[in-house]
Amino acid sequence: MMVIVPVSLLGQTGPGQTDPVQTGPSQTGPGQTGGAILHTQGGVWVNGYEAQDSSAVFPGDLLETKPGFSANLTLDGSSVLIQPETVAKLQDGLLVLDHGAVSVGTSKSFKVRVNCITVVPILNEWTQYEVTDRNGTVQVAARKDDVNVEHQMALRKTAPETQSSGGGTVREGEQKNYNETELCGAPAQPTSPTSGLSPKWIGAGAAGGGALLCVILCRGGGGKTPVSAWQP
Repeated sequence: MMVIVPVSLLGQTGPGQTDPVQTGPSQTGPGQTGGAILHTQGGVWVNGYEAQDSSAVFPGDLLETKPGFSANLTLDGSSVLIQPETVAKLQDGLLVLDHGAVSVGTSKSFKVRVNCITVVPILNEWTQYEVTDRNGTVQVAARKDDVNVEHQMALRKTAPETQSSGGGTVREGEQKNYNETELCGAPAQPTSPTSGLSPKWIGAGAAGGGALLCVILCRGGGGKTPVSAWQP
């Protein structure tokens, strides 16, 4: 018995212990970790890899939709429609929009940030709004309830306040445009003529691991510049 019993217990875990070997994807829900479920029918990339329908994404993941394709993010208390030709990074409680357009429905004050500009629902009630960033103009449309448009004053280029460029509130049913360069300053220039990566993603993408570094170092010169650096 003293020889047989210890051997038979080798494959068991004691009280309070867990098996260190785990297989398959994490079963943690999106509301528990700040992550989300991505729904797509193709044409959507996560961190440079084509995403499958019902994929889990987490803060720090970079999302890109190709022309003609969109995606839906389902989070705890929020839903985000990512329009075609959009590049954005998911963060905890917000989406950082590089360019493109998103439509947000939220009861948890889910925010969208473009450079130094942040769109924030005023109430923790169901709010619907849209944010578009194209050609240096940020457009904010409030569809249900009001949203505030905030910007970091330290990054703002000195300029007179105007209704079209200042912060403030976008009321339900209103739509306002904001000049990104006027509020946030001129964007930094790419380090080389062949670099298609937006400079504001260079620092932000560092947490994403070696994939971003490979995009910068491994990409060959010449040819047509893709929509973004994640173009395969």
